[in-house]
Amino acid sequence: MFSIARRARVVAGRLLAVLCLISAATFLCLRLMPANATTAGFAYLIAVLLIAATWGIVEATVASVVAMLCFNYYFLPPVRTLTVADPQNWAALFAFLATSIVASQLSARAHQRTRLAVDRQLEMERLYALSRAILLTEANRGAPKRIAQQIAQIFDLPAVVLYDRDIGEVYHGGPEDLGAIDEKLREAALQGTLLQDEAARTVVTAVRLGGEPIGSLAVRGSSLSDTALQAIANLVAICLEKVRGQEAASRAEAARQSEELKSTLLDAIAHEFKTPLTSIKAAASTLLSTPAPKPEEQRELVTIVDEETDRLGRLVTEVTQMARIEAGKIQLDRKLYSVADLVSAALRQVKPTTNGRQITVEAAENLPLVNVDAGLIELAIRQLLDNALKYSTPGSPLSVVARRSESALIIAVRDHGPGIPERHLARIFERFYRGPGAERKAIGAGMGLAITREILRAHDGDVSVKSQPGEGSEFSLSLPLEDV
Repeated sequence: MFSIARRARVVAGRLLAVLCLISAATFLCLRLMPANATTAGFAYLIAVLLIAATWGIVEATVASVVAMLCFNYYFLPPVRTLTVADPQNWAALFAFLATSIVASQLSARAHQRTRLAVDRQLEMERLYALSRAILLTEANRGAPKRIAQQIAQIFDLPAVVLYDRDIGEVYHGGPEDLGAIDEKLREAALQGTLLQDEAARTVVTAVRLGGEPIGSLAVRGSSLSDTALQAIANLVAICLEKVRGQEAASRAEAARQSEELKSTLLDAIAHEFKTPLTSIKAAASTLLSTPAPKPEEQRELVTIVDEETDRLGRLVTEVTQMARIEAGKIQLDRKLYSVADLVSAALRQVKPTTNGRQITVEAAENLPLVNVDAGLIELAIRQLLDNALKYSTPGSPLSVVARRSESALIIAVRDHGPGIPERHLARIFERFYRGPGAERKAIGAGMGLAITREILRAHDGDVSVKSQPGEGSEFSLSLPLEDV
């Protein structure tokens, strides 16, 4: 109703402007520049052509009739009447009327064709912009909503609704709401029909791929041609299929990585568990095979069993934590801890694997407490220490440095190993990634640094690395202080 009333006001305003323009031409020919009938006829004809070129055939036809009446009343004798005395003037009057109407219609048609050509060109430009937006849109679950918003923005539509039949989701775009449109969307998607509501200026069309409806699209306030509307629907179909293809690829990649994860974790677990189990087995066998071991020997063997059992327990805990982190089920048990306590706990746990290597700790004075999950942060520090022990030069010293920056507390682990080439630094924190030759230096899953990064990000921190070939590496944990 609002659009009809607005259109009526526009037409009324244009007709009033037509009357004003014909009146102005009459005043000009009568008062300002007195003209004969021939000159006045040409003036009226020019006015009619201008109106036809500016607005259209309805306004031009009204202008032709009004100009004919004014021409008869003011310029054909007897003037100031609507009668015509000379029969020749009747012929001239009707010739003027026919000429003005035909000329106005031709001009209006040319104007309409020009406007249609401009509209089609604008549609092509907008379709190109939409196709480019779809190509640049990342194919994920948020893509359909972004495309609905792009359609509304590019085509200047007040409301756009996109329905994905595969998952039953509805995505809205534009500043207005189409209201109860869901049933029409489902009907169009199921039956592949085109639904139009002239009163609401709403069109609902099916989105097809290979002739099969896969969704539907509803737009309001559309002045789009049928061709443009179907082109938009085809682009939307490409977007939906792109999302489905990406999801299928992601599922396949997830399945592949899951199998790879199982294999690599089993290899790593078997290797890590083998060392303490071997020590426990050797100590137990010695105790069983020796009839009466000396007290000091017995104590030493029992101590080995105790230490290796603790180490085995830590490995089981770490594997469990790694599985939870990998599944995205990190639950933080935050408390206030000193950095010295966290580093000391991590050093105690890696001591059995240091083989007597020197590890120095440098901590700045008056470091603040950090609000963290101690178990996870200790695991992250252990991962860096374990990484340094595996890949640095055997027997070379390591150092742990704790300091404060402007807004974070930094824990850095330095080694004197061969370093990491710059081309590998960008990928060093990826899952399963191991640099060239890493398999020969140490057995592992390539998950340690990735898990460390996930732990730090769960604490709103991060991990970084600095390295130069031949000069060793420095891995740094950054913990924000604003939560303390």
